[in-house]
Amino acid sequence: MAVGGFGGVDGPVCSFNGKITASVVITCIVAASSGLIFGYDIGISGGVTTMQPFLQKFFPSVLRKAAEAKTNIYCVYDSQVLTSFTSSLYIAGLAASLVASRLSAAIGRRNTMVLGGLTFLAGAAINGGAANVAMLIFGRILLGFGVGFTNQATPVYLSEVAPPRRRGAFNTGFQFFIGIGVVAANCINYGTAKRSWGWRLSLGLAVVPAAIMTIGALLISDTPSSLIERGKVEQARHSLRKVRGKDCDVEAELAELKKASDVANEAKREPFVTIFERQYRPHLVMSIAIPFFQQLTGINIIAFYAPVLFQSVGFGNDSALIAAIILGLVNLASILVSTGVVDRFGRRFLFLEGGIQMFVCQVGVAVLLAVTTGVSGTKEISKGYAILVLVLMCIYAAGFGWSWGPLSWLIPSEIFPIKIRSTGQSISVAVNFATTFVLSQTFLTMLCHFKYGTFLFYAAWIASMTIFVALFLPETKGIPLDSMNSVWEKHWYWRRFVSG
Repeated sequence: MAVGGFGGVDGPVCSFNGKITASVVITCIVAASSGLIFGYDIGISGGVTTMQPFLQKFFPSVLRKAAEAKTNIYCVYDSQVLTSFTSSLYIAGLAASLVASRLSAAIGRRNTMVLGGLTFLAGAAINGGAANVAMLIFGRILLGFGVGFTNQATPVYLSEVAPPRRRGAFNTGFQFFIGIGVVAANCINYGTAKRSWGWRLSLGLAVVPAAIMTIGALLISDTPSSLIERGKVEQARHSLRKVRGKDCDVEAELAELKKASDVANEAKREPFVTIFERQYRPHLVMSIAIPFFQQLTGINIIAFYAPVLFQSVGFGNDSALIAAIILGLVNLASILVSTGVVDRFGRRFLFLEGGIQMFVCQVGVAVLLAVTTGVSGTKEISKGYAILVLVLMCIYAAGFGWSWGPLSWLIPSEIFPIKIRSTGQSISVAVNFATTFVLSQTFLTMLCHFKYGTFLFYAAWIASMTIFVALFLPETKGIPLDSMNSVWEKHWYWRRFVSG
């Protein structure tokens, strides 16, 4: 995670709100590196599914269809078996994220991240050595468990450790590392595409980001909130001093954390029951709506299938992989923009600007494809128009990269009180995985039948979610986690649920 947006690294922290220490920067960078495994998988899957040796071994029917599909560019890769390779991970991730709620409460955020990294590493090794489809899918399921654990624990870890004034910037680090993973995977796919065993290398190299994030997680301490939640007050004090500065008096912040934890413990209610109480209605709605809408921007689908998509609209295999790399780099750069401005202009501004930008680009791609390939998709698209599609996709990716990308992890991780924070994040990640599963399982079929209308489908959802944010999402920048209830009490709609 770039720290340029933080305005430098300050000295010892001695206020409750906190400045930035070198220790908190390093801790958050290491924790955010958990995003590498999710990003690597997103990037690697789409590229591997365009490699002929991989398709020949596991999905020969796709190659036969490609040889015959001379009439409709949208339907070449429409195969339920092929999409099950990509989407099986998300069913496993959904199950893991729900389990991770209890797991992170019991063993801590850091240990949940370590477990996720080890599980992902095992899945990567199995996929690299896969001999049949069953082995391939089993490896994907293990990858899903790994991603489910880390995606649940990491955003909460970052929000709990970061100083409130810069929480947004630190939390965007998770999305930044997802972006790095995507770009690295696309580059590896480009380098291995020409080799008969290239797909094994692409899939097997997932052990590298898994090892990096697992070793990194072992080197950092758990969050003060998590340690207090498990009754480890002295360790929490030590952890707080570590991230706030050794010469800092952390007792005031520690007292606030203990108070919040005591309130949660006194309730002694099942968190999955508590979260459905009326007073937590706005929290629950956001934990479902934000990740649901994030996937309906269409970004992960485009990331999964970018090489396939660009091949379908006229790029050759090498050119399609290069186009996917360009798309990933643009997304990565835009996340850095978010890191620099999210705590300055706020969450709502980025959501609204990014939404408008993505809407315009999706409509532009739909119109361009309708005009150039015809309503039936039977016309050849020229290289110039294919490049224009890429440009529009890059502008779209930039809009996502500084809005719905990082903010969809940030918002759910910062709005919940400690007693339901793990549960809320689990629901958020589960919704993310469930929506991704449905969309990844249906995208290629949708592309085949809706053709350019697929992009209008996503444009309509982007318009809806932008209106939703404008009406229902309050601004949360700079608010301490334990004071977050105040934003709901002041909101024109949600105050009726949380007041009194």
